[in-house]
Amino acid sequence: MELPVIDLAPYLAIADAGNRGSESTKRVSGLTELCHEVSRLLKETGALLVKDPRCTAEDNDRFIDMMEKYFEKPAEFKRLQERPFLHYQVGVTPEGVEVPRSLVDKEMQEKLRAMPKEHQPLTPKGPDPKWRYMWRVGPRPSKTRFQELNSEPVIPEGFPEWKETMDSWGYKMISAIEAVAEMAAIGFGLPKDAFTSLMKQGPHLLAPTGSDLKRYGQEGTVFAGYHYDLNFLTIHGRSRFPGLNIWLRNGEKIEVKVPIGCLLIQTGKQIEWLTAGECTAGMHEVVVTKRTINAIKLASEQNRSLWRVSSTLFAHIASDAVLKPLGHFAESPLASKYPSICTGEFVEQELSVINLKGNKGES
Repeated sequence: MELPVIDLAPYLAIADAGNRGSESTKRVSGLTELCHEVSRLLKETGALLVKDPRCTAEDNDRFIDMMEKYFEKPAEFKRLQERPFLHYQVGVTPEGVEVPRSLVDKEMQEKLRAMPKEHQPLTPKGPDPKWRYMWRVGPRPSKTRFQELNSEPVIPEGFPEWKETMDSWGYKMISAIEAVAEMAAIGFGLPKDAFTSLMKQGPHLLAPTGSDLKRYGQEGTVFAGYHYDLNFLTIHGRSRFPGLNIWLRNGEKIEVKVPIGCLLIQTGKQIEWLTAGECTAGMHEVVVTKRTINAIKLASEQNRSLWRVSSTLFAHIASDAVLKPLGHFAESPLASKYPSICTGEFVEQELSVINLKGNKGES
């Protein structure tokens, strides 16, 4: 199965026209259908490919170029940006720190063994052999109970373009998430700002990963073991090396192919909470596949970097906001499985399960 691509341009044009008070009824009617398609795909697949005219392939390339340059630096240089006392919520997380949930969650392991062989994920041998850089995007609350989830960013020396490049790409991807969040809310029969109003001043994280394919480029290597993300929605630009597998709601495993100029959005645990399980957090893994091997060969021939960079951003609900089923989802038979909880407390609970109170911010 290939994921369809949703072009956000029509929605953005109507939203802009609406702000100027010149919406056309006919166009809004077609827009509603598009919003229903967004909510349907998030519900049924947990993933969405989008094309946003504000996020270009050139923007993605500029970001990946800089991150390749950073990850190619010696480990001792990168460790200067390490902040374990802040739960690795800012700065760099070295390889061997992030622990995939499938390695520690017994209930998940039982479910994996029950899967048909062709849809089972690869079993990691230990912590993920990938680096990650955490960069906060957007304003933070002046007063919050969860200060460590809202820490100031870390800038490595020798990268004068760092802040502008990170902020520019981060803000563009947040804008794409906000458009999708509005469309999903409309598609689910909620107010347009049902999700985005809760995202304001959230601890959004631009969190690119770096995987050394020169060292770990053997087929079957697991860079990110089978897991879900604990945040609201996750968005990725196109990587130069394939290897991301996702699981649809029906249990089918598919290798994602992101077209040039497109972005991949995945559902996290917070949207599952807000929709009382109408959407479920999408499961995924990053592994070295035959397609990755082919990309490694081509990159070697062209003398390009062999670091696999993912331009990943985690969009969060604000730490001090309350997570609970919204609107009509509160009447769902499953709503009792999603009791009201402060989002910051929810994040800390999730981190403690996978031993990341001193590791990382997303699972």
